Amino acid sequence: MSPRPLYQTLANQITEMVSQNVLRAGMRAPSVRTFATQNEVSMTTVLQAYRLLEDKGVLKARPKSGFYVTSRTPDTRKLPAESRPPQQATPVVIGNGVTEILTHAANPAYAPLGCAIPSVGLLAADKLDRHLARCARTLGRSYNVYTEPLGDADLRQAISERALRIGHTVPPDNIIITNGCTEALSVALCATTRPGDTVVIESPTYFGLLQILEARGLRVLELPTDPTHGIDVTALEKALKKSRVAACLFSSSFNNPLGCSMSDTAKIEILRLLRQHQVPLIEDDIYGDIYFGDDRPQPFSSLDRDADVILCSSFSKTIAPGYRIGWIASNTRRDALQIAKFSTSLCGPALTQKAMADFLGSGGYDNHLRRIRRTFFDNIGRMRFTVDRSFPVETRITSPNGGFVLWIEMPDSFDCSKLFQRAMQERICFAPGHLFTAASRYRNCLRLSCGHEWDYRVERSVERLGELAYELMADTKY
Repeated sequence: MSPRPLYQTLANQITEMVSQNVLRAGMRAPSVRTFATQNEVSMTTVLQAYRLLEDKGVLKARPKSGFYVTSRTPDTRKLPAESRPPQQATPVVIGNGVTEILTHAANPAYAPLGCAIPSVGLLAADKLDRHLARCARTLGRSYNVYTEPLGDADLRQAISERALRIGHTVPPDNIIITNGCTEALSVALCATTRPGDTVVIESPTYFGLLQILEARGLRVLELPTDPTHGIDVTALEKALKKSRVAACLFSSSFNNPLGCSMSDTAKIEILRLLRQHQVPLIEDDIYGDIYFGDDRPQPFSSLDRDADVILCSSFSKTIAPGYRIGWIASNTRRDALQIAKFSTSLCGPALTQKAMADFLGSGGYDNHLRRIRRTFFDNIGRMRFTVDRSFPVETRITSPNGGFVLWIEMPDSFDCSKLFQRAMQERICFAPGHLFTAASRYRNCLRLSCGHEWDYRVERSVERLGELAYELMADTKY
């Protein structure tokens, strides 16, 4: 029998370190030079080993950064099933569960797994605050006024220039600054719908969006949504033929809570269908800059400049949620959106907009984005690994390529509201699945936020959720 090639022996060493939890999902593997020195082999041999591990899905190379343990959990964990919501419009009634989540998420005494808000330590708040202090010191008097109707001109110019980098042409005069993405979505719905209208959405979808839809008295038609590829385009086509639809509202990057992202081909087909039926699209692009692959997902509006699309986004997930700076961009409905914005809140704070424009112009944002993307990628890998080893074997876990949330699917008969009650007693906050639908579904699901620095407290809280899940299953004889 011929001896095993040296590079295979090295690859087995790395695989063993992963299996023994020495190297965890999302962690950086030893550098090629370091591993070569430790084993007294050439760097070429180590590269052969690492390339083999890449082919097996154990490692993933990042340009100019090194090799990382993949965030994928073992094959024993399946992805959640594609959702199957009822194919009929329903009113939105989600109750006060969201308020409870938000209240506890702001309480540092609770483990921060509930709300999709990054921790302050990961964001660029300190740098932004310095820009704010300088603007207040030098321009405070002149900026203690209302902004122009569309918002600060320098900030709109900066947003327009960033969009152009991915081939998305949006003139600054077609951008309106809002108080976060929540107001952007609300204004977009105000400009396109009336109470009682039907809006087509993904399922599951962000509970904050459901609150907005409920407040506006709208009905929703939820589409089947795959945890990897996004909405079922065939189901959308049937819905458009069957029902009168006032607007569609989809994620253009990574759905919250599934983390799925549609292909450009699917997006183009959706735009074709909506043009055919004369239905506007509201796209939520808030997670667009938090991607783990080589390329940023293209917004719908970048694929067809003349399409009836309203893009909504903000800096809340990447820079500073407390500044509440978001925006709407539309090449077709600017005037209607401006009227809706004016009637909602007139304008946003002038000084914070100026500070944000200065920060974007300083050139530090892209370095910051690269850093937080690495952190969120690592966090998701560690969270998936911890769920994999701590939760019941029937558990299914999403594998997102962006954002910083995980969707977990328990056995069909499991009730995550009971898990939530027990977890809250131990000061662990997460988001139960039933909050992400208007169709009384997903009670066996939960969403975990991976937006905080990974530490022992976060890891132990996830482990404890798994223990509580086992206890519930034993108590109720699942």
